[in-house]
Amino acid sequence: MLRSPGVRGEEAKARDRARELLRFVRLDEKRDELAKNLPYGDQRRLEIARALAGEPKLILLDEPTAGMNPNETVEATRLIKRLRDELGVTVVLIEHDMRLVMAISERISVLDYGTKIAEGDAQVIRSNSRVIEAYLGKARRVRSRQRRLRYSAERKVKEQGCGSRKGAAGCAR
Repeated sequence: MLRSPGVRGEEAKARDRARELLRFVRLDEKRDELAKNLPYGDQRRLEIARALAGEPKLILLDEPTAGMNPNETVEATRLIKRLRDELGVTVVLIEHDMRLVMAISERISVLDYGTKIAEGDAQVIRSNSRVIEAYLGKARRVRSRQRRLRYSAERKVKEQGCGSRKGAAGCAR
């Protein structure tokens, strides 16, 4: 088939852009592999490269690390940060892994059964009682409160000079 010089030029630009995107997602050494033969984490990075080909201002990632092993999750986290920091792409992340959300996000909205229960930065979300209850469960919240109370009691015992925690009851004079 005949291709005009203009078409050949466009094809060359597209190939160069594809190579650039593969380098960005760190798949340039696997450029000759079929996508179906790539490990799962590499397939996810390739999906991100494909999305970037359209030069978006915003990218929506729905559970981007689901099914990944810990090493792949670390790599995906780094890539998502690079999308934001190096390319200036706004990332909307839907994720249940709160460690990932906290590591990546500048602003977080938390939904519980479709209702927004909190919004703010990681510190605000981390300390929100409704978020703790919704995502960690009430039992975990009770244990956390028990630890805080135990720490507080231990501190009080030390301040009163009563010795060990076992002696706490004797110090409540």
